Amino acid sequence: MTQLSAPLDVEFDYTRSLGPVLGRFMTGLRDRRIEGIRGDDGRVHVPPVEYDSITARKLTEWVEVAPAGTVQTWAWVPEPDDGQPLAHPFAWALIKLDGADTAMLHAVDVPGPEHMSTGMRVRVRWAAEPVGSMHDIACFEPGEAVETESTQGEPVTMLTSPVRLHYTHSASAEETRYLNGLLEGRLLGQRCPKCQKVYIPPRGACPTDGVPTVDEVELPDRGTITTFCIVNLPFLGQRIKPPYVTAYILLDGADIAFQHLILGCEAAEVRMGMRVKAAWRPREEWQPSLANIDHFEPSGEPDAPFETYSQHL
Repeated sequence: MTQLSAPLDVEFDYTRSLGPVLGRFMTGLRDRRIEGIRGDDGRVHVPPVEYDSITARKLTEWVEVAPAGTVQTWAWVPEPDDGQPLAHPFAWALIKLDGADTAMLHAVDVPGPEHMSTGMRVRVRWAAEPVGSMHDIACFEPGEAVETESTQGEPVTMLTSPVRLHYTHSASAEETRYLNGLLEGRLLGQRCPKCQKVYIPPRGACPTDGVPTVDEVELPDRGTITTFCIVNLPFLGQRIKPPYVTAYILLDGADIAFQHLILGCEAAEVRMGMRVKAAWRPREEWQPSLANIDHFEPSGEPDAPFETYSQHL
């Protein structure tokens, strides 16, 4: 049996409110100005902090610092990853700006590591179209500060940060058998030899008894809704118009429920104990994936008694 693996991407945009301190800092970057804040010990923090780390007092004394500074330490990046400040090799550096007492981390654009050194002078290279984020500092480059034309606009109060994780998932032997089963239209779980519980997807070991789950069990594609959620809010990439339901479904013969989409009825009709069946995609679309089941839908059977699923909520 060949172990399955596949590249996976987890990506979403995280939007947050900035508050008065980070909001002012980001507004300054948008206007091509860098501000720090003075702590109770007299040190100027860049980026600014809201409270003093020793006294815990709220800090309010703002200090404008220069868009140039000194490299404190650095590391070379020969092969940049997606999403990093520069697409070609560059250096990460801790840079203490003139007028600041703390260093900030940013990229330095130089031809090679031989052009980097601790103590070298660098200046900000501003982004062509500032928006109010750390990306308004495109990077740093060797040299002293130069005059730049500032911009003005409304205060920056919100920030959207794209979050992306790219990795290759390698399936375990148990997961590989489960996924290959889905490719054949089969739902395969595993039974604990001690407590006799059946787990799907299989885990390889019983989380209760800690013993290997070596007995394979084929389960039907029918089950019972234990709990559910009605999704009313739209979001990016949503393929179904709200409202719709996602639910935990306890397959007949299983001892753990898994989550899937419920269609084929109005969202308001979905209920605990409702009996459902799998709606499979056309066979020519099948892959080793639970997505081979497009959704679950009402089976038309009477609702299951509460005591049959009460231990699986």
